[in-house]
Amino acid sequence: MKDTKLIQIMDGEDDGARAEMLQKAGQIIREGGLVAFPTETVYGLGGDALNPDSSRKIYEAKGRPSDNPLIVHIANMKALPRIAADIPEAARKLADAFWPGPLTMILPKTEAVPYETTGGLDTVAVRMPSHPVALAFIRESGGYVAAPSANTSGKPSPTLAAYVAEDMNGRIDMILDGGQVGIGIESTIIDLTVTPPQILRPGYVTREMLEKVLGEVAVDVTVMKSQEDCGQAPKAPGMKYRHYAPAGELVIVQGQPEAVTAYINSRAAEDMAAGEKVGVIGTAEVLDEYRANVVKSVGSRMDEESIAHSLYAILREFDDEKVTRIYSEGFSAEGLGQAIMNRLLKAAGHHVVDLT
Repeated sequence: MKDTKLIQIMDGEDDGARAEMLQKAGQIIREGGLVAFPTETVYGLGGDALNPDSSRKIYEAKGRPSDNPLIVHIANMKALPRIAADIPEAARKLADAFWPGPLTMILPKTEAVPYETTGGLDTVAVRMPSHPVALAFIRESGGYVAAPSANTSGKPSPTLAAYVAEDMNGRIDMILDGGQVGIGIESTIIDLTVTPPQILRPGYVTREMLEKVLGEVAVDVTVMKSQEDCGQAPKAPGMKYRHYAPAGELVIVQGQPEAVTAYINSRAAEDMAAGEKVGVIGTAEVLDEYRANVVKSVGSRMDEESIAHSLYAILREFDDEKVTRIYSEGFSAEGLGQAIMNRLLKAAGHHVVDLT
């Protein structure tokens, strides 16, 4: 394949030119090609969700195992019955509360959805993003876009089009550059085929938010444990394999702030003496206390949204700076912190030092 076309599609673009670019992107999808596009969470790698060949191309472009389900993106509720064999009242309540937005629902699939898209499962993962470019692109594409994150499988998900190009240039047809995304981590995934409904992947929409709508909501054991330790088959994207990982070895350190900074500084000094390039992911409250080659603030503990927004970009920056060993503070397993820790644990291959 030739170099991938990178198309700027920012706010403020001429409406006519913007519409023409979206039409071209939609045509690529309808013809079986692949287009990366911005959502409010991360950049997605889109293909026709109802075309098995397109889904196979997505797996090939990402280097992703084909038993890892893809999420089908829709632009309106009218599209849902074609791909979901049953739409329970819980799904309608959640759609009213959180769609368009960063919530993915697992529902029984119809025959219209090929097993290539669902990773061989009889369920389909579906969401309606809120990003205006994503919604317009989905409509132009025929209404059903399968899209995992637009990165090489296992690497940190891209929050900038430049990182999509870094991984996907020459592998896909087009990248729609909508600037930096807003949330910075993938959508929450909730399985509505079980009782009580179960969170398979935490995200911006927290358990507490879901329970206000549905009542009791469970959390899958793999959210904070490795899939291998649990021995379960993957039911949703991001459950089975190591994800979000930087090139350097990542270790999470949990405990009281003084103990964490002391431990990280001690290990960083040893690693640097041994020739490693050491990076630290720290919070604003204690950032000045770290001593390493590269120290980056992931945000304030008082603002978890800032941490979620920054995390993947920092992991990518460490790759750019050839960091070989990374230490990160741990975070709360409640609220949005649960999603942050879920991503960090998978990025670190569950390598945690617990000082508590």
